Amino acid sequence: MPMRSFTLADFDFELPPELIAQHPALERSASRLLDATGAPAADRVFRDLPSLLKRGDLLVFNDTRVIKARLFGRKASGGAVELLVERVVSPLEVLAHVRASKSPRPGSRLRLADAFDAEVLGRVGPSDELYRLRFPADPLALLEAHGHVPLPPYITHADEADDAARYQSVFALRPGAVAAPTASLHFDAALLAALRERGVATASVTLHVGAGTFRPVRSENLAEHRMHSEWFDVPPATVDATARTRAAGGRVVAVGTTTLRALESAALGGALQAGSRETDIFITPGFAFRVVDLLVTNFHLPRSTLLILASAFAGHARVRPLYRYAIEQRYRFFSYGDAMLLAREGCATAARP
Repeated sequence: MPMRSFTLADFDFELPPELIAQHPALERSASRLLDATGAPAADRVFRDLPSLLKRGDLLVFNDTRVIKARLFGRKASGGAVELLVERVVSPLEVLAHVRASKSPRPGSRLRLADAFDAEVLGRVGPSDELYRLRFPADPLALLEAHGHVPLPPYITHADEADDAARYQSVFALRPGAVAAPTASLHFDAALLAALRERGVATASVTLHVGAGTFRPVRSENLAEHRMHSEWFDVPPATVDATARTRAAGGRVVAVGTTTLRALESAALGGALQAGSRETDIFITPGFAFRVVDLLVTNFHLPRSTLLILASAFAGHARVRPLYRYAIEQRYRFFSYGDAMLLAREGCATAARP
């Protein structure tokens, strides 16, 4: 039987605005977890995750670190300007989204955070929304000292002191993301210890999440959508851990869609390959998953590439009613919201001691 053809409308839904989480749960692992690995789905708390996994499973995290990528300032004319640094590309240069009443010209300077000047070098390309800017010193150091946490556009409050800690995973290591890998935000030290006691192994990849993760899909024809590019790295130790897990009959559990994208991008040629590169993979129904068996993920925006990915992984017929159920049960959505545990379509999921 030929696979059904999907359009963007298949991934739309109505979400009550009050279900968009504006602040994280008081405790990371106290978020709700919808266990969708069996039928029917079960309502749990995130700290229950170890009981849903089995000895010999491998949990893979994205160890990217969110940088304080948002800067406010003024042009030489006095006009207000807002920057969102997308990527550091050299010891002094960055690519950034620039919001201003008029586009800054090449050669102009922006006074940022009333602390330093950045030179506008120009747009990356004629139709590109990114600008290349030169900072006077190490961009990461300047952002850490003067930047703001780049909260998603659907979080309505300005960043606060708590956001600097909570919009960051407890195992964040390598700076470069401008959006958090939000499934990771539910893990705390006690939960990680419980996973080790359960016999669940861990490994990591790095994918520096870009602002394009919030870019909506505008074409009803999914094949016409072009993904933004993100840098990722899969260490040899993670490749080895995955091979050991497979050989022992364990399952690979991706924590978040970014981890899944890194692993599956690194296996497009067949076997999982170590190394660093760019990926613009757009995972849609029909994609052949080679690495990941289970996915821990938050609830995503309607009509988004992340919802399409989750539907490709677990099956559209499975995910759509899960979202309806989550809305009925008042689960919290998006970055600071609750999570779900999904099984790859056709994957055996039974846990064992």
